[in-house]
Amino acid sequence: MKVVLINGSPHPKGCTYTALKEVADALERNGVESEILQLGARGVPGCIGCYSCQKTGRCAMDDQVNRLVERLDEIDGLVIGSPVYYSGPTGQIMSFMDRFCFVAGSRLWGKPAAAVVSCRRGGATASFQQLNQFFTMNNMPVVSSQYWNQVHGFTPDDVRQDLEGMQTMRTLGNNMAWLLKCIELGKKHGIMYPENEPVVLTHFIR
Repeated sequence: MKVVLINGSPHPKGCTYTALKEVADALERNGVESEILQLGARGVPGCIGCYSCQKTGRCAMDDQVNRLVERLDEIDGLVIGSPVYYSGPTGQIMSFMDRFCFVAGSRLWGKPAAAVVSCRRGGATASFQQLNQFFTMNNMPVVSSQYWNQVHGFTPDDVRQDLEGMQTMRTLGNNMAWLLKCIELGKKHGIMYPENEPVVLTHFIR
């Protein structure tokens, strides 16, 4: 079993990384492999609505989105992390997730996922809610913790002193590992993910 944790912060070892590392360490202690994927400081292009991915299964902009899509068969769960910028996640992680979810489509169904946010003071719950919406419209079981998955601090050392936040991260890692093991055990006993109906797309006119 493997979980990929995506760091949407431009800082590779900053506050968001500190939170994600606590989740990753808890996963490892539970026997689940983890990997933190750093998006970096460069901008991530947004979706241009060309729909070529619906034909090729790949994004027309060949970057880390396609690299992760190529690895989906080896990934069992996802954790998406972001610092809070003006009461919302970073532009990098939003552009990445917009394109990733559009390309991956039904290949994400049944993969447990969670969001983690890091803020100095406010805006954490708004950012947390925004990231969770990627999961709830893609049939991905959302993994919870003992509180909203957030840490507070201006530096990594600050975050490490947020004892409740760090405990929330460990609990999240433990819960993710537990759910992955439950899913694996269920599959061994013939309990597979539900077969979904063909997707019906409508709008408010018809």
